[in-house]
Formats: sequence, C-alpha cells, structure tokens
Amino acid sequence: MTSTATTRSCPDQSRKTLCRSPFLSIKFFVFCHGLLQLSQLLVSGYLKSSISTIERRYGLSSQTSGLLASFNEVGNTLLIVFISYFGSRVHRPRFIGCGAILVSLAGFLMSLPHFITGPYEYDQSVASIFSNTTDLCQPEVGSSWGNLSDTGCTSHAARENHEVLLVMFIAQVLLGIGGVPIQPFGISYIDDFASERNSPLYLGILFSVTVIGPGVAFMLGSAMLRFYVDIDKVDRDDVQLTNKDPRWVGAWWLGFLVAASLVAISAVPYFFFPREMPKEVASGKESDSKKSEDVLSQLRSRSEHVQNLSLTKFIKHFPLVLLRNLRHPVFLLVVLAQVNLSAMVAGLATFMAKFLERQFSLTASLANMIIGAVNIPGAMVGIVVGGAILKRFQMSLRQCSAMCVLGMFLCLLLAFPLLFLGCPTQKVAGVTYSESSEFGHHALECNLHCNCPEKAYNPICGSNNIEYISPCSAGCRVVNINADNNLVLDYTNCSCISENGLAGSAKPGTCGTGCSHLFLPFVVLSCLAGILASTSHTPSFMLILR
Repeated sequence: MTSTATTRSCPDQSRKTLCRSPFLSIKFFVFCHGLLQLSQLLVSGYLKSSISTIERRYGLSSQTSGLLASFNEVGNTLLIVFISYFGSRVHRPRFIGCGAILVSLAGFLMSLPHFITGPYEYDQSVASIFSNTTDLCQPEVGSSWGNLSDTGCTSHAARENHEVLLVMFIAQVLLGIGGVPIQPFGISYIDDFASERNSPLYLGILFSVTVIGPGVAFMLGSAMLRFYVDIDKVDRDDVQLTNKDPRWVGAWWLGFLVAASLVAISAVPYFFFPREMPKEVASGKESDSKKSEDVLSQLRSRSEHVQNLSLTKFIKHFPLVLLRNLRHPVFLLVVLAQVNLSAMVAGLATFMAKFLERQFSLTASLANMIIGAVNIPGAMVGIVVGGAILKRFQMSLRQCSAMCVLGMFLCLLLAFPLLFLGCPTQKVAGVTYSESSEFGHHALECNLHCNCPEKAYNPICGSNNIEYISPCSAGCRVVNINADNNLVLDYTNCSCISENGLAGSAKPGTCGTGCSHLFLPFVVLSCLAGILASTSHTPSFMLILR
C-alpha cells in the first residue's frame, strides 16, 4: 500500500527527489506561512498591547497614538491593490520573503526611540535620582518650582517627542509596505496549489494560526511591561515604583526586538520555495490522481496568458478589472462587510486594553493578559469552527453567505449588553470635576498659592473620593513615608480636601472605579461575541476567492 501511494504521488523515478523536498509541499508552505503571519502580527499587535505605556512614556494623546497605530495602513493601502493584481507575474514566495524583511526592519525601528532618548523621569514626593525636588505644595517657593519645570524641559521634551514620532511613523509605514505581499500572495499561492477539498481547511488553519499572533503579542506585552522601562539604564533598586503605580512605565521596547527577530527568522524559508509547485492531490479521488501525471507543465501554462501581457497592457487593463469587480454586487458587499468588521477589530485591538485599565482599574500587564489569553483565543476558535463547518458540509456560495449573516447577527445580540457595562467617569479635580464652574486646567482656587507645575503627574485619591493629578494640586503639604521600604503611606494637611471643615488627607494612586463586579460579565460576553463573529471569517474569504 505504501508503494502504491508513492507511485501515485511520484509517477516516475526522476520526480522522487522533488517529492521528498519539503519546499514542494503545500502543507509545508501552510506551516511556514502560518508561522510568518503569526510573527508579523506579533509586531503590529505588540504596539497595540503597549499603546497606553507609550502614551505615558512620551506624553502622547489618544488621538496621536490612535493615528500611529493605524498608520501602517497607509503604506498597505497604497500598494495592496497593485501588488495583488501583479502577483501572477512575480515569484510570490520571494516577494513574501522580501516583505517579511521589511516588517522585521520596522520592528527594530519601533524600538529605536528608547535608545535615542534619555531615561524616564517621573514626579515623586521623595527626592531621588529621578527628582531633586518634591511635588508637595510649597507656597514659599517661586514659580520655578517643580519636578517638571515648564521653562526647563518643555522645549526639549517637544523636540524629543517629534523625533520619537517621526521614527515610529516611518516604522509604521515600512510595516504596512512589508505586509502588503504576505497575506494576498500567501492565500492565492495556497488556493492555486491546494486541492479544492482541502483549500478551505488550510485557509481556516492559516487564519486561526494568524489570530494567535496578536494573542501572543498581548501576552508578550503582559510579560515585558512588568519590567521597568529603563532596565538597561538604571538599577532596579533605584526605582521606587511598582507596576501597580499609575506612573509606572514598562519595557515596551523589549517586545519589539523579540518580535522583529522572529519575523527575520520566519522569512528565510520563502527564498527556497519554487514559483510554482505540483497541485495537491486530494485523497480518494482517482480523477485527481490522473491529472498529476503532467502537473508541472499544466501549472506553467495556467498563467501563460497573464504573463504574456506587457506592463503597459496590465496598467490599461487594471481599471477595467477594478470597475468590473466594483460592479459585482456579491464582491462589493463582502468587501464592505470586511471593511466594517476590520474597523471594529482595529478599534478594539488598539484601545480595549486601555479601556480595561481605566474602566476596571487593571494594570497594563493584566489587561494585556486578559485580551491575549481570553478574547483572541476565542476568535481563533471561531475561525477554526468556521473552516471546519465549511469543509464538513461542502457549502455553496449561498450557504457561505447565510453562515456569515447568522454569525454576525448572533454576535450583535451578545455584544449589545456591553453598552451598559461600565462606570461613570472618575471625578478628577480640575479635569472632569470642579465645585465651581470657573477654573482653569488643573488650577483650583485652593492650590493657587502652591505654584504647581502644569505637567506634574503623581495622582492621589482624596478622602472625599475625588482624584487629584498630584499632591500639589490637592494642596497637600505633608507626606508620610514608611521607614522600612521608603514608600509613601499618605498625604495630609491638604487644603483642597475638606473633612468637617478641616484639611483632609489622601492616599497615593488613583481612586479606581466601582465596576470590578462587572469585569467578569464583560469578558465573557466579549469573548462569546468574538467567537460568533469569527465564524464568518473563512466563509467570507471563500466568497471572494470563488
């Protein structure tokens, strides 16, 4: 039986060597491509897992960080259509390998800002190597007081942030350009050389493995953000923060080095795959085995007509093909559905971790762990189930459409209650709350005599359950220190916090929220909704391919 199988797959002795080569096996290509897409999405997903940390480190707004996280789509959008269209004229595996090299370069560039900027400085109430003054209310000190003197460091910080943003935006553009050939060339290569029976299963496996990439990225972010950002520049004993402190900044740059190295390794096999390989023979089909007799010459003639067209004819022909596809209702509706789904996923992936941190008072590390260990594996399960159902029932295009509609409808039903799971915005004095209607940014009447720096950030929670951005903004003049570990116990004599007409006290850190009991229902519902939405992933791709 073994000899018969060998004879069928290798009809003559001269092809036995070719059949033994893993680079002529579509299964090995699926394995390599799954590994590459996992590594590629590890780079892009890691940025999303550390976005709140990068915001804190370089003083970025959510608007700027959101633009940065989506900027890789600029390079991708500009080239994806043309690269996909000209794919039949090029050596697809080699183009995939070159794209992976660009993605790896982008990952290394993303970590560069850490090495071209100085150590992280944070506000604190105890003088140390990070601060030569305190951030308590000191009326006797002039306006030059403060850990973050506006005149001393604003221009330098602005220039430093411009350099950081420039490097990161360039890296994101390279990430988008490098990712252009990876997915379309990989999917079309598999669809061309896999049997029609196994193609949906391979794509389902590929998509599910691909989903692991962001999951591993969030888990990697959870691990790396436990280390202090300047672990390579200062001794850990000199850092007086814990990872639960709101001023904590983790080693966001370390994960980019790991992810970029994995992409570079994953790119190597693609330079050894052939331009075309033998068509896979589905087991149990004699008609397919007969076609494999002269499969190499058959595959070379498959794209002969396309390759004979000149580049000028290609460019002239492209608008006609684009217009014809846009006028195809099924294609257009599937693409619009994918665009809307991608927009939702992009927003969730970028800011869901930050939402969990703020809404449920989680650390950045724990928020990333929840997303990487629960939500993303749930999406992977949905993709696998969708691909398995497609293969089991051999669904027609109409049935694939019905499956997509059913999956998204059930997803909406489960996602709707998420609108009502949350807490009101925390009261932050001078930002979201004030007892009087007339107040400036971070400026209250009770702390005007303290000469607080505008950029200070060392949040405390007053005994009145109102949060202040620093002890100075609360008018606190006394800090109590634990003599054993040199940590702050509380702040007293705070003029902005009133207790029975007397100056109140405050604890270090944010006040948190009262939504901890809603955390588990939120995670369960979001995970189930993600599973149902992901079941439509493979059927929607089959609609486009078929």
